[in-house]
Amino acid sequence: MAGRFEVRGDVGIIWIDNPPVNAISHAVRLVLVDGLKQAAGNDAVKAAVIACEGRTSMAGADITEFAGGMKEPGLPEVIAEMDRFGKPLVAAIHGTALGGGFEVALGCHARVALATAKVGLPEVKLGILPGAGGTQRLPRLAGAEAALPVMISGDPISAEQAAGMGAVDKVVQDNLLDAAIAYARELVGQELRRVRDMPMPAVPAGFFEEARKATAKQKRNLYSPQRIVDAVEAAATLPFDEGMARERELFMDCLRNPQARALQHVFFAERQIAKIPNLAADVKPREVRKVAVIGAGTMGGGIAMNFANAGIPVTILEMSQEAVDRGLGVIRKNYDATAAKGRMTAEQVEQRMGLLTPTLSYDDLGDADLIIEAVFETLEVKHKVFEQLDRVAKPGAVLASNTSYLSIDTIAGYTKRPADVLGMHFFSPANVMKLLEIVRGAQTAPDVLATALDVAKKIRKVGVVAGNCHGFIGNRMLEGYAREANVLVLEGATPQQVDTALVKFGMPMGLFQMMDLAGLDIGYKSRKDRDPASLHPYAYRMSDMLVEAGRMGQKTQAGVYDYAPGDRTPKPSDITAKFIREVVEEVGLPQRSFTDEEIIERCFLALFNIGCEVLREGMAYRAGDIDIVYLYGYGFPAYRGGPMFWAENSIGLANALDKIRGYAAAYGDRWWKPSPLLEKLVAEGRSLKDAV
Repeated sequence: MAGRFEVRGDVGIIWIDNPPVNAISHAVRLVLVDGLKQAAGNDAVKAAVIACEGRTSMAGADITEFAGGMKEPGLPEVIAEMDRFGKPLVAAIHGTALGGGFEVALGCHARVALATAKVGLPEVKLGILPGAGGTQRLPRLAGAEAALPVMISGDPISAEQAAGMGAVDKVVQDNLLDAAIAYARELVGQELRRVRDMPMPAVPAGFFEEARKATAKQKRNLYSPQRIVDAVEAAATLPFDEGMARERELFMDCLRNPQARALQHVFFAERQIAKIPNLAADVKPREVRKVAVIGAGTMGGGIAMNFANAGIPVTILEMSQEAVDRGLGVIRKNYDATAAKGRMTAEQVEQRMGLLTPTLSYDDLGDADLIIEAVFETLEVKHKVFEQLDRVAKPGAVLASNTSYLSIDTIAGYTKRPADVLGMHFFSPANVMKLLEIVRGAQTAPDVLATALDVAKKIRKVGVVAGNCHGFIGNRMLEGYAREANVLVLEGATPQQVDTALVKFGMPMGLFQMMDLAGLDIGYKSRKDRDPASLHPYAYRMSDMLVEAGRMGQKTQAGVYDYAPGDRTPKPSDITAKFIREVVEEVGLPQRSFTDEEIIERCFLALFNIGCEVLREGMAYRAGDIDIVYLYGYGFPAYRGGPMFWAENSIGLANALDKIRGYAAAYGDRWWKPSPLLEKLVAEGRSLKDAV
């Protein structure tokens, strides 16, 4: 059983006990129904409390049931039983009561919560909507204006916030169960306060029309947020039972939409990334109490902020006082901007700045448990840095490179302690982007890998382990994406047409906008470190010409696009158009027009095909790991599930292989050779899930 029924005096307690997060499985639903029956049938029981064992209340539905269909009773039926319960029923909330867990609480006559508890309706993040009365009950308690943002964002709110909007009746500091029992006793003899019977608070004229416009802007291209608005409108305009029927209809619409399947894939993929094959469960991470970062530039400063935000002291090494002062100035400016928005206090700014210690000497890094270099992306510079680190770092210190492309094994070879070395590839801006690519070298010790994974959690990053190859997972695949975008421009598309197609697809910005933002010189320097035979003969010629003309991107107000001073809006550039014409004439490329669909397929099937090779070579453990890298590191739209999921589910593996073979016939095997893994999966009728 996933719980039990207990009687304490005149109050029955329905205990839910389904570790680790009390997910509302079929067994939990049976416990709720059985507990209600026992409480109703016992004349000595005058009221009941729903409480949860463990560290949290019911943290949501068991969404593994979605695939096979829910067994009866479903959660709406369980909550309908709660509505029919004739005695006071109180929810005791601790930890998190999310999704169905919060809907159960809303189905009670009252809610008592610990001050540390959080509640919410996060279904939008799974491409669905609250399907057990959440869209009908929360607006009755809080009003549509307060309730709708909770559902549209999907983010949890504190017990105090919930109490402020009327969704929680009592907030306590401790002794939650005693407080809930006492509150249940207070309600004995009073008229039952069923949320379903409450009148809906008045909604301002035009509210739902404005909500739809705001939601379309805030949740671009997403299906379920608009259905949530529809459901809340039903709460405001229909009797409760009709509103519930409308909620169920809209819930099923969302469940059938491809976005739900994609977002649920993301949900499970994100939980799989920490499961590392061949990393024993008893491997313990090394302790990280103090960190050092080499480089106070854009990346180094952003990396340092992550640790300061987590309360971990950071020593920042630079080569000159001017560079140190500039770097710390940028960090303070970032913190001050956050404080100006009300997201942190002036005192917190000073606390975090106080955790940052600048230095000009490697000798001051000797007490660091983790040292991360964030210097220029050339092996020559990395070599000098890691030779110094080998000299000054204490035994057992983890040495990490923030390299985007370079070999971790080569870098580890610059030290006498290669087992202590790995890659920790942050994404820019490092204090904002959630992805951390953790690169496992051939000699990286298991506890060093475990340390990086543990650190990722502490600094609130999504840590994905990658194997050591040029560009690892993300940038290796990006090469196919960037190559095809550049070739498309040389074959007749314009940079703005390519970027517009990519943004329509759901990318936050186009490839050429991204290159300008990151700096064209980064790719340029990386290509200079490579064997020219490994590069497409003309795909990057335009980019190289732009860099050699001093056009580095937004930082020089000129890259692929032109930029006005203080304005990041990209404008088509005559100089770029001239360089494109010069390359076209030099190579002798025929010109033609392209549809948005072909632009998307060329860019993302090239990326996907390399992703299959990343999987085949074991550079990623799962296709889902690749999807998470692209969601959190490159802005691939979550509602499409990631590039691997998109190719398999929107294109189809067999169809994708046919298209890749067609491009190989047109452009040559050198750049479009189908991955043997893809060919094998298609031949055997298997899925990417089988490619582990």
